[in-house]
Amino acid sequence: MRTVLVTGPGGAGRTTVAAATALASARGGRRTLLVSSDAVPAFPAGPEPAEVAERLFRVRVDSAAHFRGELLELQDRASGVLDLLGANRLDGEELTELPGSSQLAVLHTLRRVAEGDWAGSGYEVLVVDLPPLTEALALLALPGQLRRYLRRLLPRERQAARALRPVLAQLAGVPMPAQWLYEAAARKDAELAAVEALIEDNATTVRLVAEPGPAAGEALSVARTGLALHGLRVDSVVASRVLPRHSADPWFADLAARQEKSLDGWRQEWAPGTSVRETAHLGREPRTVEDLALLAEACAPDDRTPGHAGDPWWTEDAGDGVIAWCLPLPGAVKEDLRLVRRGDELLLTAGPFHRIVRLESALRRCTVTGAALTEGVLRVRFTPDPALWPRTQ
Repeated sequence: MRTVLVTGPGGAGRTTVAAATALASARGGRRTLLVSSDAVPAFPAGPEPAEVAERLFRVRVDSAAHFRGELLELQDRASGVLDLLGANRLDGEELTELPGSSQLAVLHTLRRVAEGDWAGSGYEVLVVDLPPLTEALALLALPGQLRRYLRRLLPRERQAARALRPVLAQLAGVPMPAQWLYEAAARKDAELAAVEALIEDNATTVRLVAEPGPAAGEALSVARTGLALHGLRVDSVVASRVLPRHSADPWFADLAARQEKSLDGWRQEWAPGTSVRETAHLGREPRTVEDLALLAEACAPDDRTPGHAGDPWWTEDAGDGVIAWCLPLPGAVKEDLRLVRRGDELLLTAGPFHRIVRLESALRRCTVTGAALTEGVLRVRFTPDPALWPRTQ
């Protein structure tokens, strides 16, 4: 399944471009599903896939309903413990969603798509209208982060000792985690793994939407570093609301010239692997499917663009037995980089973006002896620790 993840600076017409992309795909003959949290004019707004046009379906993420459902399910599963504590049950009507629930609701919807949860799915193209840039990048990194937290808090090897829990509880004087907790963790890990696989699939790319201008250009440059940190590929940058280049009105002509200057900069910055597309300013907000059709031609998904880069890093021989661990970070600034080695992991920070990398076996037996950012590539020097490497006779 081809997946297009659409995001961009807030207020740039992101949802409109996502809908136009889905419409272009459907009109190209492929069964397409659009997933969005925001309202799309003339599109159904239900939590289950509904047909918009021939081969085009749409589902709207309902974060409030998802939050209530998850919390009530957790309450039912923990009923024994809650009754023991004398806790009062919560009713669904009194639950209001908490900050962060919208991201989890999007992941839940993507999991349903990835696992073919909906009857009659068989979608060939999935278009996902993500939140604005910074939130979207945090959302795409969330499945891996949550899986790491689950492994740290509830290691799988502890499940093997469940027969000993009654004895351990008596010795420790405190109750041990119930089996349902480990089962719930395993179930959530499997669900998150399905979403992570969808995001990291070779047929998944990111589409950035922005209205040409200095502020948008700066936001795109910052996002480029975050995307590279997580190994995500951008198939295109879509310039929205582009004005006609020739106008008799001096004010419009000046604004169009400034847009063109921004577009020239984007073409240079994102070349050669990423195309810069343009969607025209309609002179009004799109309100109908026919309006979206006017933008669809510039938004058709490109199957020739490779998707997720996999692990974006590699290693090189730096001489004298030193191994250089290399990570491309286009647009990164040395002052915004932070690197911490903790056990078998490398904690990376590039501006507002973070990633934790588990080191391969050879690097775990080394110490970090330096790092440098050169021509957009971060190189971390690892020197073998004699105490951890086998001695040669």
